Amino acid sequence: MDDSIDADRVRSGRSDRFGPETWRRLARQPLDAVDTEFPHHVRQVDSPDGGPRPRERHPVFYGCYDWHSSVHSHWALVRQLRLAGTHPNRADIVESVDARLTPENVRREVEYLEANPAFEKPYGWAWLLHLDAELSLWDEETAERWRSTLEPLTRTVRSLVGSEFLTQERPFRVGTHGNSAFALHCVHDYARTTGDDSVQSAVAETAEAFFGGDEDYPVEYEPLGWDFLSPALTEADLMRRVYDRAEFRAWADRFFPDVTTAPYDALLEPARVGSDPEEGVALHLVGLNVSKAWALAGVADALGDHPYADPFEESAHRHAELGVEQAFTDDYAGSHWLSSFVCYLLTRNDGGIAPARTPSGS
Repeated sequence: MDDSIDADRVRSGRSDRFGPETWRRLARQPLDAVDTEFPHHVRQVDSPDGGPRPRERHPVFYGCYDWHSSVHSHWALVRQLRLAGTHPNRADIVESVDARLTPENVRREVEYLEANPAFEKPYGWAWLLHLDAELSLWDEETAERWRSTLEPLTRTVRSLVGSEFLTQERPFRVGTHGNSAFALHCVHDYARTTGDDSVQSAVAETAEAFFGGDEDYPVEYEPLGWDFLSPALTEADLMRRVYDRAEFRAWADRFFPDVTTAPYDALLEPARVGSDPEEGVALHLVGLNVSKAWALAGVADALGDHPYADPFEESAHRHAELGVEQAFTDDYAGSHWLSSFVCYLLTRNDGGIAPARTPSGS
């Protein structure tokens, strides 16, 4: 089987024609990073004596430089096991996850979050719920065991989402971890996948309150700094989930300026990143191209025959081609997280990532 990650596979968003080498490529970096404790991003030092080691604070999710990257790397590995059937790295992945995902380790993760209830809000919470949703889709004893073990942490995060995130008075329209729209779309997909109607309704209400009235978004300002999400496209990727096609098209007409003309057409152009960026954080722009690719493709599909659908679809292909090409870097500043984004892009139509509403209208 041809294992190239070509344009057709990117376009389809499905993994049914992936061969073993593609799965190995997608698994290599997250499998290595989930058990790499250092370097690690230290969020708080309480005294000159320093703090406990990452694996002492977070015995499940201590790897991948930071907690949220460890969570979505676990999501990527679980998703691959579900989709691949006979994944060539299955034994190594199962052994790795089993070693960390124990009831005692999860209990300590819960205790830390209860003592630090703003920790990883909302980005890490969103990925944790995505992980639970992925486990719910995988009909295998291993998944049932892992999901049951993780359940106390999932329950804690779900509660915090309801009390501390969905109750916010305003959204954060940034291109990094605090982006409200991205977290909302992850929580929405979790709720839809697991059949949690109350959370799904709450997310839809929050999305409408935060973003329903937006008009003439200043897309020409993007990207700002080291974004790895497009605030404009991430917002649209959320609203396609909570509106039907007719509602979404009407919202998009108000929200987007004419993206086919300058300077607004800059939204459709990929960010350019050198092959050896001077700062590791510049690799955020590689992630930006990958996340824009999945958002552009999803929004284009939701728009139907809208005039922006074809330009968005064409732009998605350009973003995907450049993003995937640069994502498999050996620089740990990117390798600890970018493969997860590629997995999301390449498998976005394989369940767990989708609009909730049945499109209506042409």
